[in-house]
Amino acid sequence: MKYFAGLDVSLEETAICVVDETGGIVKETRALSEPRALSEALRGLDLPLERVGLEACSLTAWLHDGLRTEGLPAICIETRQANAAMKTMPNKTDRNDARALAQIMRTGWFRQVHVKSRQCRLWRSLLVARRTVLHEMRSIENVVRAILREAGIKLGTPARAAFTARVRELAGDDAGVMAMADPLLAILETMLKEFTRLTKQVLDIVRKEEVCRRLMSVPGVGPITALAFRATIDRPDRFRRSRNVGAHLGLTPSRYQSGETDIQGRVSRCGDELARTALYEAAHSLLTRSKKWSSLKAWGMSVAKRRGMARARVAVARKLAVILHRMWTDASDFRFGKEPACAQAAL
Repeated sequence: MKYFAGLDVSLEETAICVVDETGGIVKETRALSEPRALSEALRGLDLPLERVGLEACSLTAWLHDGLRTEGLPAICIETRQANAAMKTMPNKTDRNDARALAQIMRTGWFRQVHVKSRQCRLWRSLLVARRTVLHEMRSIENVVRAILREAGIKLGTPARAAFTARVRELAGDDAGVMAMADPLLAILETMLKEFTRLTKQVLDIVRKEEVCRRLMSVPGVGPITALAFRATIDRPDRFRRSRNVGAHLGLTPSRYQSGETDIQGRVSRCGDELARTALYEAAHSLLTRSKKWSSLKAWGMSVAKRRGMARARVAVARKLAVILHRMWTDASDFRFGKEPACAQAAL
């Protein structure tokens, strides 16, 4: 007899359900959401478990690695498929969710999610931390600008490093304005210092990573984009074809087809948002800032003329995803292509 377990993970406790190959519930229990506690609970059942399923969540990678280390056949499954099965239950409870996950494991109706290595997870956390600080700095800067506008002071567009000095230069004589602005400027100075530290960590990592250095040979791709792509993909061999990477990152159009209805929508945005945003920014840089000719830029500009710059950025971002994956897989450099004679004459 084969047995299958479903684990509904919560922050403190995890609901466990074990079913046999006929679908009958064999055992239900709860354990702390820690690898050792879950391992002891599952081994205490003394049943030959065929699969142990966990829904993807913030704790999943840690628990998955711990259960795998203990020799248990842990599998991380896609959230959308898990939710679709859980909706068949009349009541939403942790116990019912664990039952649904156990039945998914039994039937095999699931898509296994790749659990990234711990190093890639740490790199991604670093990028998220850096981006969070940047967004908060922008929010505080906008608040300071609003305070100054109330006093009729227009700040302009100073560089981020010169922002605090410029505010004090323009509004230093207004005690009422500076009473509100000074605490915010002090926070900005601290955040800028820590933001610089986080950025330096990214640069130090990229400097040592051969894959990132190779990816940065593509015009528009900088350290942030290279590390975001490296951390998101983790292992290039898990994609059978390079063009699948665009769909994985949510850069391909969504589609709804039923009967005579066939609608192609905007890009799905179903993949990793951090890597997708980085590729979009790299595409923008390639199209608007890169001075060197390349066949990729020429193609993107032709798309911009026909469909507009916004669509061109998305199209180039999708192409970049495919190209970066192929360069990584083949250990090859970026190919600029041969510039047409007419383009050379125009220069």
